[in-house]
Amino acid sequence: MDPQLIKALGDELFNALRQRTTLTPLTNRYADISIEDAYRISLQFLSRREALGERVIGKKIGVTSKAVQDMLNVHQPDFGFLTDRMQVANGTSVSLAEYNLIQPRAEGEIAFILAEDLNGPGISADDVLTATEAVTPCFEIVDSRIADWQIRIQDTVADNASCGVFALGETRIDPRQIDLASVELTMQKNAQPAGNGLGSAVQGHPCAAVAWLANTLGELGIPFRRGEIILSGALAPLVPVTAGDQIEMHISELGSARLRFTD
Repeated sequence: MDPQLIKALGDELFNALRQRTTLTPLTNRYADISIEDAYRISLQFLSRREALGERVIGKKIGVTSKAVQDMLNVHQPDFGFLTDRMQVANGTSVSLAEYNLIQPRAEGEIAFILAEDLNGPGISADDVLTATEAVTPCFEIVDSRIADWQIRIQDTVADNASCGVFALGETRIDPRQIDLASVELTMQKNAQPAGNGLGSAVQGHPCAAVAWLANTLGELGIPFRRGEIILSGALAPLVPVTAGDQIEMHISELGSARLRFTD
């Protein structure tokens, strides 16, 4: 794809974020767009955010579980960047307008906090476990700048893996002390059951999902850095949220997280 078109599409996504509007799917407009093109578009999108002072503090993998793949009709993982502007405090109210959220959905997952750098490719799940300082429950509020969530893999990669905001739980657990594949997530929305799932929902084991991300980004020259936050993917189907909603989740052996939403 032409570099000027890459830049223009990244700018379109940035403007859609800032204006809280949506775009026609990129894959409808450019049938031959590749995942590599989409990644380059995401870097332009990210550069516009960095120009406003945002700082990369981690990475994320998404669309890792079958439940989410079936929901979105996207059948391979996506990947993107986390910035400090995207992080909100656990237990607080999230203003949809302040954070430019358009069509948000909540997902419960496990976040990894790294004690060491990881440079893919060649990273294994065991390498991820060794390099991790702690894990914690995480609410990621995914959002799409693509109209009606009508995405293919190229659309969501270009759109920074459909990331909106995220909140980490308050506990920090040594992942070597528990079996992350067997932990169980339960979610509630407005005090009603809203989903559940096991750690094994993400590529069989959360460490395997993080290793996939390290290797995928490593092939693109992007390392994981000590201290970064890595989101490993949703354990259950996504839950739409609007102003007035409150969501809570608990992951066995890891702890809990909660958020409220306002206009």
